[in-house]
Amino acid sequence: MNDQTFHEGPRVVRTETAEPSEGLGDLLSRLTQQGAHLAQEQVSLVQAEMRESITDLKEAITALVSAAVVAIAALGVTLMGLGLWLGIALNNDGLGVLIVGGIAAIVAYIMYSSATKKMTATNLKPERSIRTAEDTPAAVTGHMTSPGGTNER
Repeated sequence: MNDQTFHEGPRVVRTETAEPSEGLGDLLSRLTQQGAHLAQEQVSLVQAEMRESITDLKEAITALVSAAVVAIAALGVTLMGLGLWLGIALNNDGLGVLIVGGIAAIVAYIMYSSATKKMTATNLKPERSIRTAEDTPAAVTGHMTSPGGTNER
């Protein structure tokens, strides 16, 4: 095999040319090995990217949960203050706190109902990825039944 090296700007490209004595079987075998190696490298890259993304996601979730805990404490103190302020205006502290608590409960119920509707409408099945995985063998062999380039099926 003859090795040739070309310099393209900041990177070096190395090409391998087949020896004249190499047969078609050897070339196909080498192509298959290189294809399998490329596929393995792609899988390794995806795995590394997923691990990095999951680590970043864990850190973000921890920060969000911490912020939510502080926000809930602040909301509780604020609502209590509003309740006492309303109680002073009504000359009945208990009634003021009860009114503010009832309004907060109604708002929480509306938010909860909205969130549950959104969750039931969510589809966690990765349809496009599944479709791509199903179409890959046909694409490699050249027997595609769909024109591709669309998200419809």
